[in-house]
Amino acid sequence: MTVVSESVSSVVASCASAAYRAAPSLAAAPDSAIDGALSAMAARLRSSADTLMAANEADVSAAESAGMSAGLLDRLRLSPERLESMAAALDLLASTPHPPRSEFVRDLPGGLKLYERRRPVGVIGANYEARPNVTVDVASQLVKSRNAGVLRTGGAALSSATALLESVVAPALSAASLDPAAIQLVPTPDRAAASALVAQPAHVPLVILRGSGDTTRTLGEEAARHGVRTLAHADGGGVLYVDVDADVSRALSLVRESVDRLGVCNRLNLLLIHSSLHDSLLPRVESLLADLKIAVSLPPHNHPIGYEWALDSDREATVTVLPVTSAQEAAEVANAETSGLAASIVTTSEPTATAFMDAYTGTGVFWNATTRLLDGFKLLAVPETGINIDKVPGPRGPVTYPDLCLRQYAIVPA
Repeated sequence: MTVVSESVSSVVASCASAAYRAAPSLAAAPDSAIDGALSAMAARLRSSADTLMAANEADVSAAESAGMSAGLLDRLRLSPERLESMAAALDLLASTPHPPRSEFVRDLPGGLKLYERRRPVGVIGANYEARPNVTVDVASQLVKSRNAGVLRTGGAALSSATALLESVVAPALSAASLDPAAIQLVPTPDRAAASALVAQPAHVPLVILRGSGDTTRTLGEEAARHGVRTLAHADGGGVLYVDVDADVSRALSLVRESVDRLGVCNRLNLLLIHSSLHDSLLPRVESLLADLKIAVSLPPHNHPIGYEWALDSDREATVTVLPVTSAQEAAEVANAETSGLAASIVTTSEPTATAFMDAYTGTGVFWNATTRLLDGFKLLAVPETGINIDKVPGPRGPVTYPDLCLRQYAIVPA
């Protein structure tokens, strides 16, 4: 269990209390106010670009001096193009319909009617890695779902996140006549603040956890001890299986598409090649990846087959390769050896593709497509708070605003 100082605990508790007091402002807000706040966030992202870029450049410079890896720096860095992409996502979210707050279910005996109602959680916490865009992604999803929030990011991105909160999120809420205190950012870089955030059951009953596997699992365990529920995004790593009936050109294209960014969870991590193609295809794969400055890990492996390279700052530019004898074996390896995030098959055979897709039990399964598509915006056209790979009922895959609610049954006279 992490030891949390009294000062850090007090800072987080203060944020939780402020968000809790402001939560009713969002819960009662009309759709027009919610969407107006999101549109204002998009506008302020564009108008505050110079301020945001300056704060981010300070974060990036400090991270470079500290020796941060290239993949992590890529996640930390903002650019005019990324700011515009964030703003466009907010514009789209603002125009996305709200789910009905109440839906009729059926008539009950005695002249009664049953309705199912959607209620906000109240306050939702979020702990995430040093990625400035996640500050806006999570804040916007919380606002759209009418939940207040307490955000805690890695210290490397704190200046960027602070600028985003102060220049974008808070003033946009105010402009829509919503309480700007509804979205709080924990102001300390102390890592113990994450443990403090999952120890606020009275004010923050649910926390979204994103980050490296071990850290996130530890926080999940701490949260459980305090009676706080979590939506965890701990592990990733995409799997690509090249079948004996694959279009080889398509397979090589998907390999390239799947490693366009190395510091993300849905990148190609494990490449499975049918044994009859392995010897002829491997040199072409190695050449392609070498051109991209990506290493290949071949048998005999000195690491677990599903080892997630994106979490290894020293060797993140690596893809594991393994020969398999069939689509069934490929699915079994993906199920047993990886996190269950996503797997794809490259084949021209529909029966083989169907068999693979039926056998794989992970969150996303694809045919002749890259696992990079397992993303809230790419799949559902809205930002995500994270990708949940739990094997239990509830939101699974990209978690977006319709998932961040509680179900309430209401019975009324007919």
